[in-house]
Amino acid sequence: MPCVTARWRRLPISLPAPLRRKRRSGLGERFDIAIVGAGMAGASLGAELAPHASILMLEAEDRPGYHATGRSAAFWEECYGGPEVVPLTLASGPYLRDHGFLRRRGAVYVGRGSDAGALDAFVERFRARGATIERIGREVLEAHIPGLRPAWTGGVWEPACSDIDVAGLHAHYLARFARAGGTLRTRGRVERLDRTGDGWVVAAAGAEFQAALLVNAAGAWADGIAALAGVPAVGISPLRRTVVQLRVAPSPPDDMPLVLDIEGGFYFRPENGRLWLSPQDETPSAPCDAAPEELAVAEAIDRLQQVVDWRVEAVERKWAGLRSFAPDRRPIYGFDPADPSLFWFAGQGGFGIQTAPAAARLGAQLLLGASRDGMTAGLDPELYSPARFRP
Repeated sequence: MPCVTARWRRLPISLPAPLRRKRRSGLGERFDIAIVGAGMAGASLGAELAPHASILMLEAEDRPGYHATGRSAAFWEECYGGPEVVPLTLASGPYLRDHGFLRRRGAVYVGRGSDAGALDAFVERFRARGATIERIGREVLEAHIPGLRPAWTGGVWEPACSDIDVAGLHAHYLARFARAGGTLRTRGRVERLDRTGDGWVVAAAGAEFQAALLVNAAGAWADGIAALAGVPAVGISPLRRTVVQLRVAPSPPDDMPLVLDIEGGFYFRPENGRLWLSPQDETPSAPCDAAPEELAVAEAIDRLQQVVDWRVEAVERKWAGLRSFAPDRRPIYGFDPADPSLFWFAGQGGFGIQTAPAAARLGAQLLLGASRDGMTAGLDPELYSPARFRP
C-alpha cells in the first residue's frame, strides 16, 4: 500500500519491510497482528492485511463463520443499517458485483396509508446519502407483491438490492488470507491477554502467541475481549434476530423483491420456492449460540398474514443469529484511545456482510497507516472511530 496521510496512525511496530515473517521465540510464534474472530469481519480484514504483515487469526469455534456470518439473511440493501452505513455499503457494491457475489433482486419498503409521511422522509433521508430509491404507489406495489392486502397503499422501490452469496464471500476472504500466508487457528478461544512492552501475549488453544497489535473482531464477544485486554468496553449489545423458512401457497415468484416494513416489523423474500421471513426482532441476549424462540416465529407468521393473503402450509426451518451494535449503531473501526496497540473492528450489526469489502479495506489502511484508495476515498474514518466513546 502507498504511504500515509498525516492524520492516519502508522502501524506501531518496528519491523523491516515487508512485514510478513512469523518469528519464533520462547513464548511461541510471534506475529505482527493477531485478529480475534474469523467471521466475515476477521476474515475480510485478515485478507486485506496478510500481504503486508504476518497475521494470526484466532477462531473460538470448530470452523469460521459459525455464528452471525453463517446465519445471515443474505442480502445487500443500500439503506440497511442507517444513513451512516450507506457510504460503506455503496463503496462495497462494485467489489461484490465484480467478484460475482451479488444477484440483483430489488427491494420494496411497504407502508399503510398512515405511513405516507414516514415513506417520504425515508426517501429524502437516504437519497441524500446516495441511495438509488424512489417513491411508489399501490399500483406498483401490486405488480411486485402478489396477494398484497388492501391496507398497504404505498412504498419505496430500491432497484439495486441484491442477494449475497455469503458463504462464497466468506470463503473468498479466507482463501485470500491463506494464499497471502496468514495463519488461522480454529478452536482457538482466547483465554488470556497479557500486555507487554512491545505488544501482547495471547493465550489460546493451549498455546501462547506474541503479537505487536491486537485486533478485536469478536462480534458479540467484543466487549469481553476488551475486558481481557484491560481496556474499557464500548457497550456492544448483542441482539437476537429470528428467521424462518416457510412453505406457502401460492409459492412466491422467484423474482419477487425483498419486502420490508417501513416501520421495521418484518421482511421477507423468496428462496428456492420457499419464503424466508423475519419479524425483525431485536431481543437483547448474552453472547451465545443463539436459538430461535417460538414467540418470535409466531409473531413473524402473524405479521406476514397481515401483509399478503398467502396460506402458510409449513414452517420448514427456523434459526437465529446475534447482531451486535454499538450504542449509536455505527460500526467501530480504529485504535483504542486507552491503548493504541488494540484495534477495534466490531459493532457491525446486521450490515457487516454487505459492507465487508470497504470496511476491511479501510480497517487495513488505518492499521498500516496507508492512504485511502478508490474504494475508501469517500469514507470518513472519524465517523467510526472508538474515540467517540471515550471522554
